[in-house]
Amino acid sequence: MEIFVKIVQLLLSLSILVIVHEFGHFAAAKIFNTRVEKFYLFFNPWFSIFKFTYKGTEYGMGWLPLGGYVKISGMIDESMDKEAMKLPPQDYEFRSKPAWQRLIIMLGGVFMNVVLAFVIYIGMLTVYGEQYLPTSEANRYGIATDSLSREFGLRNGDKILTVDGQVIEDFSKIPITIILENARLIEVERAGQKQQIQLPENAVGKLVKHDSPLFLTVRIPFIAGAFPEKSV
Repeated sequence: MEIFVKIVQLLLSLSILVIVHEFGHFAAAKIFNTRVEKFYLFFNPWFSIFKFTYKGTEYGMGWLPLGGYVKISGMIDESMDKEAMKLPPQDYEFRSKPAWQRLIIMLGGVFMNVVLAFVIYIGMLTVYGEQYLPTSEANRYGIATDSLSREFGLRNGDKILTVDGQVIEDFSKIPITIILENARLIEVERAGQKQQIQLPENAVGKLVKHDSPLFLTVRIPFIAGAFPEKSV
């Protein structure tokens, strides 16, 4: 069942990608008064699931879910009637349009894919936003240290206030700030008292070589939900 769901998801994703791409060609062709003979989602050898004609364009859905296509009059490809090539170009045909218009029609699909990518990412950022742990929340119980952070002078339970005088809103960016800005001074609150931790001159080099996510982590207390009877 899981494989079937993934196949359906893949086909739906490709369908959206293809229909948006082909719509780019379609819209550009319409803007320049170029006749669009067909606009299809999926391929339709032998028959179509459904189709209808509107203003000279046949719209439909094929049964073979391997993409889709738009057929533009006068565009030289494998679907073009070879006999039509022998006739003089008509005003409504792709081949009769100026080079710059033909270029825009050809690039219309790629342009719409770029627009779709921006829309997807904007939607993701709007729905999910930027997720991070505020340093103020991490300071509720203080930090948990490893061997390197203890070597620098930090201790379990310290609450980091500033790095070189600046407040770091995102807790995960504290090590990055130390590296990028070559920070030398960390102000912490320890046992209710403010203290300044002077980092060694080679702190950045050691931190880069350390390359461990455990340099600074959040200290989280264990909370027992319940105890079995007579267990204590």
